[in-house]
Amino acid sequence: MTDAQTDQTAATAADPQSTAERAYQHVRTRLLDGSWPGGTLLSEGVVAIELGLSRTPVREAFLRLQSEGFLRLYPKRGAQVVPIAPGEARNVLAARVLFERAAVDTLAERGPAALTAAAAELRAACERRDPHPVEAGRHFHLTLLRVAGNPVLTSLYETLWDRQIRISAAATATSEHAAEDHAEHLALADALAVPDPELARALVSAHADSLLARIG
Repeated sequence: MTDAQTDQTAATAADPQSTAERAYQHVRTRLLDGSWPGGTLLSEGVVAIELGLSRTPVREAFLRLQSEGFLRLYPKRGAQVVPIAPGEARNVLAARVLFERAAVDTLAERGPAALTAAAAELRAACERRDPHPVEAGRHFHLTLLRVAGNPVLTSLYETLWDRQIRISAAATATSEHAAEDHAEHLALADALAVPDPELARALVSAHADSLLARIG
């Protein structure tokens, strides 16, 4: 056994929970960044080799992700990435549109200054350019809810985003999709900067329709 393998074995024995968390974060990240789209069959052994771990923490990670609705386990075969049902995506995105239009309406009621200030924050969110498209989208849309100033709606919307994670991952699975998402975010910020709240409302709906179209 090499020194590196000895160190890894010692670390695993010392803190088995950390290895399970490491496996969980690795698999979850790959699911969220679109590396493993719906229908992909995953092998405990392959993932374990990738991470330099035994199968046990990977199995624990798979079980956890199954409980969260990401994976479906098949004994002795591995795990399949659960595809997004069209109805699920449509319902979640419809709810998201309601929240975001309410945010735009709230800003419009406060007048042009509130709309242009919101636009500046949204542009800053776009410039942040998080390397993970799903997280970039989450930050942008939560910024819109936050600047509207209703903490209750913002908290509910954040919970909604937890349900939308897989949808967002599928909709930004390629660099072209991520670029399209970014362009649509900028268009919304520009509409608020004009300010043109009616255009912003229309763009909120168009953005959701675009995401739905990308995942079929």
